[in-house]
Amino acid sequence: MDQCVNVERELEKVLQQFSSYGQHCDKILEIEYTSSLKQQISQTADRELSGTLSLVLSQCCKRIKDTVQKLASDHKDIHSSVSRVGKAIDKNFDSDVSSIGIEGCWQSENQRLLSEVMVEHFFRQGMLDVAEELCQEAGLCIDPSQKEPFVELNRILEALRMRDLRPALEWASVNREMLMAQNSALEFKLHRLYFISLLMGGPANQKEALQYAKNFQPFTENHQKDIQVLMGSLVYLRQGIENSPYVHLLDSNQWADICDIFTRDACALLGLSVESPLSVSFSAGCIALPALINIKAVIEQRQCTGVWNQKDELPIEVDLGQKCWYHSVFACPILRQQTTDNNPPMKLLCGHIISRDALNKMMSGSKLKCPYCPMEQVPADAKQIYF
Repeated sequence: MDQCVNVERELEKVLQQFSSYGQHCDKILEIEYTSSLKQQISQTADRELSGTLSLVLSQCCKRIKDTVQKLASDHKDIHSSVSRVGKAIDKNFDSDVSSIGIEGCWQSENQRLLSEVMVEHFFRQGMLDVAEELCQEAGLCIDPSQKEPFVELNRILEALRMRDLRPALEWASVNREMLMAQNSALEFKLHRLYFISLLMGGPANQKEALQYAKNFQPFTENHQKDIQVLMGSLVYLRQGIENSPYVHLLDSNQWADICDIFTRDACALLGLSVESPLSVSFSAGCIALPALINIKAVIEQRQCTGVWNQKDELPIEVDLGQKCWYHSVFACPILRQQTTDNNPPMKLLCGHIISRDALNKMMSGSKLKCPYCPMEQVPADAKQIYF
């Protein structure tokens, strides 16, 4: 992030220079002065120029020449500023990231898994043609039932961006029971937004708005106050909602919010994450990349090549921030290491939990004494647990 800030700082300097350069050009070229001079010359086209006008013209030519030279000099300074942006990029970003790649990590089954993740990402983005082309080139056979939900989701989202609520309302009505089971307010917010669009039509829509208010009946228990506010706004319909205490109902950000709410609830019904796994992985990689490049350079400098030779683990802990925390992590209290698929957490008979590696190291023959209580037990009685 610091690298991006450094480059952005240099870029802002260039943009400021361009802006001031443009203002400087408009100021010193004196367009009005040259235009009036041109008009005087055109009026004397059929006769010789007067001595005064000739002197003024020669002075004007000299002034323009000096101005152009000054502008050319200033333009060279902008070139040097632009080159500094390039140097800042080279300084703050490592162009060669292949040094931290692991050979063979995207072969066979992993390559197929990556292709499937990319196809799902393109489906999510509504790029159906790209996804189908990738399926053909990668030799994937995607069930049409996997594509249909994304097609419908993108169709509804596109309609919402065009401020058409009907497709979303139809979808919410069909899935009402499942949405209510998740305590979703999506359908109510869609009806609310449609009601507000009627209010914006003024007194001409009053009868239609009152008729449409019947759609709020299933939501009176959980959204009573919101419904009261909507009905209260009808009092100010003649003078205009924008001139009333209910002007907040016209906030344009509601359309962006309804898109986010629909995406979140629709993905929850489909059993999908709100964000594409590919986008999340890419963002996490961008955060981790500088630290990995630095540790790789240290490893090569100190010739500790054996420190990082595993495909499923890193030589250092990389903090990706709370945004990338998706599940609980158990660290063995004995070995002080995070458990993995090859070294899972094991629950002892006494209820204490340690890693499998710790259990194997603490075994004494066919007996195991818990490190936290005096209970002795058979190691085979320990059970693997899942977080």
